[in-house]
Amino acid sequence: MHRYAFWNNKGGTGKTTLCFQTICQYAVNHPEQKVLAIDVCPQANLSELMLGGLTGAGSENLMQVQSQPKRATIGGYFQDKLPNPYSKLDICFSDYVTIPYQYNNNIPKNISMICGDPMLELQSNAVSTLANTQIPGTDTWIRVIEWVSDLVEASNGKYDIIFFDMNPSFSIFTQMALAASDRLVIPVMADDSSRRAIQNAFSLIYGFKLPHPIYQEFAFSTKMKKAGKTLPKVHIVIKNRLTQYMGAASAYGAVLKTIDTVIDGLMADSESESIFSSDERESIVKETRDFQTTGVVSTARGCPFFALDSRSYVIQGKRVVIKSEYLGNCRKAISDITSMIN
Repeated sequence: MHRYAFWNNKGGTGKTTLCFQTICQYAVNHPEQKVLAIDVCPQANLSELMLGGLTGAGSENLMQVQSQPKRATIGGYFQDKLPNPYSKLDICFSDYVTIPYQYNNNIPKNISMICGDPMLELQSNAVSTLANTQIPGTDTWIRVIEWVSDLVEASNGKYDIIFFDMNPSFSIFTQMALAASDRLVIPVMADDSSRRAIQNAFSLIYGFKLPHPIYQEFAFSTKMKKAGKTLPKVHIVIKNRLTQYMGAASAYGAVLKTIDTVIDGLMADSESESIFSSDERESIVKETRDFQTTGVVSTARGCPFFALDSRSYVIQGKRVVIKSEYLGNCRKAISDITSMIN
């Protein structure tokens, strides 16, 4: 069972949209498999998409999930962990699980979900304090960082594949999801800030190119290795926001090449070879097209591309037309990315 984390420490890269489309496409391609999506984000955008999007009352449905007697979200699980943070709980995994299809029939039936929760913002200080508490004989940091891993373990191998969506910050919740993952998908935009962001991602997760040796002692990678834990492998770098008609638009081409250069440099570095799932850049880097209007309609309706029709839609009082050519391009882009998920 592989566990895929979609993450970049820069917002606006299309991370949640790509995660949503990839999960749904994978599920419809593999109807015999059980797919689990875990939204470790206080904004819970992936959860709202899965539960109906803007026009399908995704936000209202998420509030309904959050208001159950047993709060069926990642925040509900963390709340149950707070009183006993350093030991594994005897939990009923299904208490925290939602079936998106029951709220949104555009979603494949074989997807289960642990929804995101704005309560994570309230929990953040308490959880960080627990992780940094000094207790002789107990690595409190790793015990807290493994909360999501413990949750996955409680599923008793029920799922064939797991996907995580996290917010851009390198918060303790992001670190929990990374620690529970074995493969990493990094979407990047065709701009110079994405070049810096991908360098930052490698620094934050793997401890590369830190500005001063003093930071190495406190780095996520150092603490994970000290505890005998493995880091996720970089499986795909998705170069997002390309034109519908050609490869990289000319204005973006130079920036995209610098991103390739960063990845080539890391692959050539003997210290970083093991962080990639392949030793060939062509097997890691994937270009995708801008989803444009098709993407807007898809996210507004909580409807993945495979379930969308090329026709006219009314979104927030405005009529929007999806052309069959554009929809076909979007479907192919997601199919190409999903073919790399195994």
